[in-house]
Amino acid sequence: QVQLVESGGGLVQAGSSLRLSCAASGTTFSINRFGWYRQAPGKQRELVATISTYRISTYGRTNYADSVKGRFTISRDNAKNTVYLQMNSLKPEDTAVYYCNTIDPTGRDYWGQGTQVTVSS
Repeated sequence: QVQLVESGGGLVQAGSSLRLSCAASGTTFSINRFGWYRQAPGKQRELVATISTYRISTYGRTNYADSVKGRFTISRDNAKNTVYLQMNSLKPEDTAVYYCNTIDPTGRDYWGQGTQVTVSS
């Protein structure tokens, strides 16, 4: 079992920055990947960024959606068992509920409750 709790969302102006946090607990030792997704009103949930976290061959490897490349950075603090999403140069189109996600070695999918990010123009 894995539990994910997001925090750090809020209302900001365009051009501002926010840092989202995803605190993971439970059986997280062998999980290979954490990701951030977002869902805007009326749209499907989309992948924002992922980070590889277990296999030595891919440890620390990151992947980003084209829409956030160069503005967002995903990272992990192993000591705190927390995954971060640093979001810079925010745009109104980044407005969405942001979710933390992971899949355990058995293939079970886990999601956090989400945190709202609203960017005003």
